[in-house]
Amino acid sequence: MRIVLAILGRDLRRHAAGGGAVLPVMFFLLVAVLFPFAVGPDGALLSRTGGGALWMAALLAALMPVDRLIAADVQAGILDQLALRGVPDETVAAAKLLAHWLSFGPPLMIAAVVAGGLLNLDGAGLMRVELGLLLGTPALAAIGLVTAALTSGLGGGSALTGLLALPLTIPVLIFGAGALGSDSAAALKLLAAVSLLMVAGAPFAAGAAMRSVRR
Repeated sequence: MRIVLAILGRDLRRHAAGGGAVLPVMFFLLVAVLFPFAVGPDGALLSRTGGGALWMAALLAALMPVDRLIAADVQAGILDQLALRGVPDETVAAAKLLAHWLSFGPPLMIAAVVAGGLLNLDGAGLMRVELGLLLGTPALAAIGLVTAALTSGLGGGSALTGLLALPLTIPVLIFGAGALGSDSAAALKLLAAVSLLMVAGAPFAAGAAMRSVRR
């Protein structure tokens, strides 16, 4: 347990030092500021389309720190040291998954309050966005972790990470955007199911990828 907490604390400090929370939030809010210039000042149109724009912004913001999740530890030999101490790769991956989500998930949910005002979302629409982000951002973190582990042994793998991650985010985006409509309850349930599946499987998939890098 102490090893898990140590990994969690170290990764959170590294995210904070490297702008892991600030940069995604700034990108998220920048999209909210620029989107009205693209669609015009029509408040009704902004209200209908703003939630979808926030989901796209959240998806891309979640992928921004992905290239630093695993590759830096592989290059520094930290994963090798943890393996020599008998720490399972799945445990390391689970701690990194939690740290990654904490670094961008809650900050994006807070930023969504400001972004919702910029996009003319009413209270009900903002609540649906917040519930969707609460359920969907863990899945985005899981996707980011797995793709980061798969590309950690490749030089200049950040572009490949994005190419691998974006198709996997399609179910999250579909159900997250669907939660903004009239049948939001069903979409939120499906989003929760997809997120639970991805979060449960991510430590095992990332752990296997991390072991392959060491061989």
